[in-house]
This record gives sequence, structure tokens and C-alpha cells, in this order.
Amino acid sequence: MKRTMERAASPGEAKRITSLANPLVKEIRGLALAKNRKASGRFVAEGLKLVADALESGWTIRMLVHSDRVANETLVRRLAEWTETDGGQVLTVSEAVLGKITRRDNPQTVVGVFEQRMTPLESIRPDGDDLWVGLEAVRDPGNLGTILRTIDAVGASGAILIGETVDPFSLEAVRATMGSIFHVGLARASLSDFEALCRDWPGSVVGTHLAGSRDYRAAGYRPPVLLVMGREQSGLSPALAAACGTLVKIPMAGRADSLNLAVATGIMLFEIARDRLRLDG
Repeated sequence: MKRTMERAASPGEAKRITSLANPLVKEIRGLALAKNRKASGRFVAEGLKLVADALESGWTIRMLVHSDRVANETLVRRLAEWTETDGGQVLTVSEAVLGKITRRDNPQTVVGVFEQRMTPLESIRPDGDDLWVGLEAVRDPGNLGTILRTIDAVGASGAILIGETVDPFSLEAVRATMGSIFHVGLARASLSDFEALCRDWPGSVVGTHLAGSRDYRAAGYRPPVLLVMGREQSGLSPALAAACGTLVKIPMAGRADSLNLAVATGIMLFEIARDRLRLDG
């Protein structure tokens, strides 16, 4: 649910932290590990704009961490008020602490710790012009984050992560989304559950495959569309290829024998969404 930044509150004094050994700093740093994100259901997002976007989009914030040098900036103060109103903690920290949290020499001045949010697979009810992307066993967090950003760019509904796909809430994946993780749906599915979803899908189920016999530009995409993309190295597994109603191929003229997964997914998404995309004016 969208919220507005006009909201106001009467915050208490933010907790100031300068020690790298502070337990809260260790807790936030621990979210770099998948096991800690899984156990806590939380993750880290970096940057003033990303944190503001997340709050405006209704995500639950648990901690707002900001540099002491931006403490009096208008938007930072509003975010602090908002965080405290929602029951979260506000931490004012030194540059050294921010660098430790983000693992960067030149860190962002604002960091948020948010609750993860996933869409239950059974709640996906495709209708109209819905466009979902099924991603099988993606290993690279940068690829996954870039794909989520592209899904957002074309106005698609979201991604379904199939099998052992990398965590979308890792620092690297969240960074690569450039904030789009807060604007698209995310679901997880086992192979068998995804196959069942494909069987019941009311529109086109399309996968890219080296064995595809149709040019992706000539294929029909009957909405709602489920685009299925495979692993970085080996593409779609035989089981998922068989679950697709149509297998297409992206033609190439050079000596490269494959495309980066995020690039291939972007090409497919913009083709499928072609009729819905218009330049303003």
C-alpha cells in the first residue's frame, strides 16, 4: 500500500553509535549472511532514495541508520519520524560504522533494515495483461537484481524464483535492483509446484531454449504471459522446457554462442510488453 511522506510524528532522540563492536552494528552486519536473513526475515537496503521508496511503498522498517552529518536534512528527519512511528529504531552513526555495515569505503549516508516480503505462490491469480517471469536456479545476485529492475521497467507483475535461486534480499541483489525490489512481486516455487502453475496458466507459457524453433519476435504472446528463463550456464532444465507451451530462440549473428541471462530476459520482456510501452507525449 502506498503511503505519503507528509506524515509527521514526535520522535525521541536517536541512538548514537560510534563503536564498531556495538551489538546492533553486529546484528546489521550479520544480515550479509543468508542464514541470518532467513532466520530474522530481515534485509538491508542502502541509500536515501531506496529507503524512502520502500517506506512509501508500505514496506516495514525495523531500523533506520544514518550518518550523523545528514541528521538534520529534511528528508532524513522525516524518515526518522516515520520509522519511530512504525515502531522501528533510529540509529545515528559515524562514517566508520556505516562503512562497516555496508562493507564499502564510500558508503551511502542512509541504510534501512526492512522485513522481507514474499508473495505466496497460491495467491498468484493471473489475469488481463499480467506478465510474470519464472527464473530457474539463478546463481548470480547481480543478474537477479538486474532482472527485477527490468521487470519493474516494463510494468510486469513480478518474478517466481524456482528451485535453488539466489536470495533476492542479499546485499548484492538489492543493490542491483536499484530499488525495484520494492515495486515488484516475488514468489518462490519448487519445480513441481511451478510445473503445476504452468499447467493451469490461462495464457501463454513461453521459455527461451537453444532447441526453440520459433524466432522470439514472431511468437504469439497471449496474455497473461508467463516467461520462463533458465540457469546462467545451461539454460532451462528439460522438465521446465517441457512445461512451456512455446519455446523460442533469440537469433544472433556474431560469434558469441549465448547471451547473459539478464540481457536475454530483458530482450524477451521488452518484446512481450511492446504494445503496452509508449513514450510520454
